[in-house]
This record gives sequence, C-alpha cells and structure tokens, in this order.
Amino acid sequence: MVAVKYDDFLTAFEFASSAGPMEGNAYVSLDTGRVYWISDFNDDDEEVPEDIETSDRYLAIPDKTELGLGRRLALQFVAQELPECYDQVEGFFRRKGAYARFKDLAERKGILETWYSFEADSVERALRQWCAENGLEILDSAPP
Repeated sequence: MVAVKYDDFLTAFEFASSAGPMEGNAYVSLDTGRVYWISDFNDDDEEVPEDIETSDRYLAIPDKTELGLGRRLALQFVAQELPECYDQVEGFFRRKGAYARFKDLAERKGILETWYSFEADSVERALRQWCAENGLEILDSAPP
C-alpha cells in the first residue's frame, strides 16, 4: 500500500474541486504516493509523467461533486441545522451563486462556523474513505 501525505492530498482535492471542468486535474501515483497537478498554469519546473492520464499507475483525485460534498452536503447540513430553511436553500441551488447565498444565510443565522466545521469534517471523512477504498495509506502531518 502506497502512502500519501494528507495535506498534499487535501490541497490537490481542493484544486480539483475549484477548477472548472477540464481546467485542472490532480493525480496520485500508485507507486510513489506523489501528487501531480495538471492545468494550463503548470510551472515548467514540475515534471508531469506523459502517461499520467492513461496509465493505471495513477489515480485521478476526485472533486467534491464526485464525493457528494457539494450541493448534497450543504442540503444535509441545512436539514440538520436549519430544517425550516430547507426549501429556501434548495432553491438557492437552482441558480448560480448558490454557495454565496447559502453562506450568507448561515452567517445571518449565526451558524457559519458550524458549517465550516461540518464541511471540513465531512471532507476529511470522505477523503480518508476514498483513499482506503483505493489502496492509499494516509500519512498525517506531524503535530506542531
């Protein structure tokens, strides 16, 4: 089982989640645990293997939608914390700018920090589960 640093994996996950479709991807090597980033803005210094997108020795790191950490997670949080606002928030996600409106509502209700904590915990659980399912061992950062 190859090991990957959690912080590197999380950063690559965030990159894959923030880039638009086909704008950026991240991969992890099944041989070394090294994380690679691919985008139009790659530094020429970073050497990316030519077969990264075709070889079975690299796994594409999923984005938040692939792991159910987008709209579905926000609605799960609302159902738990603000059930009276569920229909309103569901409506947010039918138009652009849903997360901004959702976070604004959470801030007005005084639970924005609760959302951030819920989201971070959910992301960590999902990433650890994905890694375990794909034969990757997570190396945690050393304590400060």
